[in-house]
Amino acid sequence: MSYRTISSPIGELTVVERDGALVGLYMTDHKPAPRSETFGEREDDTLPQLDAQLVEYFAGERTSFDLPLAPTGSDFQQRVWAALRTIPYGDTWSYGRLAEAIGQPGAARAVGLANGRNPISIVVPCHRVVGSSGKLTGYAGGVERKAFLLDLERGSAEQPALVVQR
Repeated sequence: MSYRTISSPIGELTVVERDGALVGLYMTDHKPAPRSETFGEREDDTLPQLDAQLVEYFAGERTSFDLPLAPTGSDFQQRVWAALRTIPYGDTWSYGRLAEAIGQPGAARAVGLANGRNPISIVVPCHRVVGSSGKLTGYAGGVERKAFLLDLERGSAEQPALVVQR
């Protein structure tokens, strides 16, 4: 495993890869986040293809990511994280709707817990999940970042340029 950090409009991001696949994309103050010593060695060329895709995303030009992903989690978490990738860009789903999408309509609370454990922020768009009333609920990087990402996807946020700094 290896990691590096990059600057973004929502603060510093830590990119973690294993065998050429993205296993983690963590924001500053990400909760919960693994201990940094589990990220492996620092390598400034870790997943360079992510840079261009993040630049395009933050410019409002990319609606999905094309990267090899290898998040670590239970079978249930993997199903939730896969379903997150089906939520359309700029749209939001409730935890209940996400539970229905994985065939477990009574599991909204468990889906919420799995959503909160998503290790690949932005790329696996857990920020697109909101409360049943449409209210923004918790987010591993903070509700302010969640609001920014949703506004960006809806075209209502200022789209600051992303300069990838390693």
